[in-house]
Amino acid sequence: MQYLEGRKYVVHAIFLAVALVFGARLFYIQVLDGSYKLAADRNTLQRLVQVPYRGLIYDRNGQILVQNTPVYDLMVLPREVKQLDSVRFCELLQLPLEELRASLKAARAYSRVKASPLVQNLSTPELAAIQDNLIDFPGFSIKARMARSYKTENMAHALGYVGAITPAFLEKPKYAKYLPGDNLGITGLESYYEQKLMGRRGVQYKMVNVRGIEKGAFRNGEFDTLSVAGQDLHTSIDIELQKYGETLMAGKRGSIVALDPRTGEILALVSAPLYEPSILSGKGMGNRYMELLNNPERPLFNRPLMATYPPGSVFKLVNELVALQMGVVTPATGFDCNWRLVRCTHRHEPPRNLSIAIKNSCNPYFYQVMRASVLRGRSTNKFEDARLGLAEWRRQVMSFGLGTKLGVDMASEKKGLIPSPEFYDKLRGYHHWNFKTVYSLSIGQGEIGITGLQMANIMATIANRGHYYTPHFVRGIGPGGPLPEYTQRHITTVDQQHFEAIIPGMCAVVDGGRGATGANASLARYGIAVAGKTGTVQNPHGEDHATFAAFAPANDPKIAIAVFIENAGFGGSSAAPMAALMMEKYLRGKVNNPRWENWLIGPGTDRFIVHH
Repeated sequence: MQYLEGRKYVVHAIFLAVALVFGARLFYIQVLDGSYKLAADRNTLQRLVQVPYRGLIYDRNGQILVQNTPVYDLMVLPREVKQLDSVRFCELLQLPLEELRASLKAARAYSRVKASPLVQNLSTPELAAIQDNLIDFPGFSIKARMARSYKTENMAHALGYVGAITPAFLEKPKYAKYLPGDNLGITGLESYYEQKLMGRRGVQYKMVNVRGIEKGAFRNGEFDTLSVAGQDLHTSIDIELQKYGETLMAGKRGSIVALDPRTGEILALVSAPLYEPSILSGKGMGNRYMELLNNPERPLFNRPLMATYPPGSVFKLVNELVALQMGVVTPATGFDCNWRLVRCTHRHEPPRNLSIAIKNSCNPYFYQVMRASVLRGRSTNKFEDARLGLAEWRRQVMSFGLGTKLGVDMASEKKGLIPSPEFYDKLRGYHHWNFKTVYSLSIGQGEIGITGLQMANIMATIANRGHYYTPHFVRGIGPGGPLPEYTQRHITTVDQQHFEAIIPGMCAVVDGGRGATGANASLARYGIAVAGKTGTVQNPHGEDHATFAAFAPANDPKIAIAVFIENAGFGGSSAAPMAALMMEKYLRGKVNNPRWENWLIGPGTDRFIVHH
């Protein structure tokens, strides 16, 4: 009996210990740990997401390009919408009845118990017109937020735009942090630097009664988090140069790209036709976007990064550099201007050396230069010899950043095409092509394709005598500098002395007197030597395209530029003077050339293809 009596006390002690453990745990949950109370009280809490200020965007001189301005969204909570007077509601909002019905249907599909935006981007005057009447429309409320506004009419293609996140985006893990109605960068710098610009959201928990009336912060803000503003972008764009370039390209199709060869910073990037960045912001943005999208001139197409063309005679410089590196020619090498090989651009003095050939852009000369590079007798089979030679030629050409994406901080860049032996095998058949099949590459025609950005980068590489930095728009993020990949030097396969050998010929293109194909790009009256090359790109669909690429000053380069104008004919007549005006504007800070300005700009030319 005494043994059983002892067991009874043991059992009692166990039960008492368990009760104490449960009691202590309940005390912790109900009194000390507010997270369980938070979960239990969610029906009386309102979770408010604090959207941070989006980072601003500046030009290289500190001028604000993109800022934030307050706008308002009309939110709807479907379960609270009862007996809606649709006619009066639409009159207040100036909203078509069909659009209201479609928006309400979309809101119900999203959630009947969660608010979603019905009308976005209401301005302050638009808000004032409806705010006092919202009391008559239960289920509708106003949500204030900051939206993008523009201090410039320029640079639309580079800046990009911000838009509301779509349901398709929300399904992707990459956008897990976003909520319906949130905005994010869609294109351009706004998209590429989205994570830097967006900042970090904050959250506030408010106590509300069953009628939605706020009763104060939950637990004195214990679970609240502060928002963190996005980082500012300090771009390398010279907005005055950009504006001038857009003025010159008004009414035309094509591109201008200007770089600082010393850093790879993009000074100006013009894509024409043009539109204002504010077109893709504010109320009615969707309709204006569709107008741009359906415009046959394709103004949304970012030509400097996405359009690929044969480079024309500008590419002769790359061909010559590769041949010099291979040792198959020297600066003193001369060839006949043999029209039986390929027609020349015009009658000129015999190309007795490299500089004369560059100055006069002699097609037969550069035909023979590339032939010497490709046909090197590595095989007794002429087809195999051409395959081996073209593969080595292509390897060296690609070291200039051609045939691949340069890596600019913009998502839409195209890589262009430098044809490989495998490309021609597929096109013509294995051992069914030789140098005569591909000779047009020697003068920058045929299957080759490069972008305006790549052409400007060729000039930057020559200006640097054999290396380049990845072209980029952003020179600083917040208080820091550019991303590390934009400070790395890329070195070509061609030795420095060979670049020195071609520059006299490039200077002669501009300031070489009689026969100089780029004389209209001269800045000699200001004591500035320009090294350049004209190009006329054959176009089977209409007038030839005009191009000109250059850098200046020739011996201390501060700007490298490429101009490409569709259907404008000879590059020396239109593209060269445009490049000269841009270089003068950047190097001198002003332009004193009314002759070229009046001819290129013309009276009454409308800059923008679509207006806000």
